[in-house]
Amino acid sequence: MNRKTLTFAATAMLAVSLSAGCGNKEKQDRDFHTSGSREADQRAEQHVAKVQQLRGEGGDEAAPKKSLYDRLGGEKGVNAIVDDWIARALADPRVNWERKGITRGGVSLKRNKSIEWQASPDNVARMKKHIAQFVAVATGGPTTYEGRDMKEVHGGMHVSNANFDAAIGDLKASLDKLGVPTEEQKELLAIIESTRPQVATER
Repeated sequence: MNRKTLTFAATAMLAVSLSAGCGNKEKQDRDFHTSGSREADQRAEQHVAKVQQLRGEGGDEAAPKKSLYDRLGGEKGVNAIVDDWIARALADPRVNWERKGITRGGVSLKRNKSIEWQASPDNVARMKKHIAQFVAVATGGPTTYEGRDMKEVHGGMHVSNANFDAAIGDLKASLDKLGVPTEEQKELLAIIESTRPQVATER
């Protein structure tokens, strides 16, 4: 706010204060307002805001913050992140996305049966689609998630915290590569981290 605007705001507040009167001292102590009246303050603030808007001042502060989805670049941006991340994670043995060497536990007839996932083009495309939908919905996008429940999908896969940490690290590397700003990175990483209890079943 420049000096002229500050002077104008001070004058407006003083004028409102004089017109409103001092009021009850006890009430002012209990419910303090610059001019002694909440309504008068609001009118003065609205007037100052209107003047600022006409002068082109304070526009950025008044603008509502965009959703994370929009700040990531919408559908195109989310798809780019997911494409790079999944390719990176599939190639990372620490993640073991295909669950190689992992067998089913429990006492069922399927005990000790391999649960390896085949990374065929169709399977990878379907997985990317569902992950992109999940990210879009979780970041405030207009998309509908068509995949299964997170816990249901990962149940019995024996995903460890170490596997999950590696996947998060790969996502961070993808975000760095694509030039996603730090604030947006933190928000997206926090969303993915929030799924850990449903995904990582082995601590």
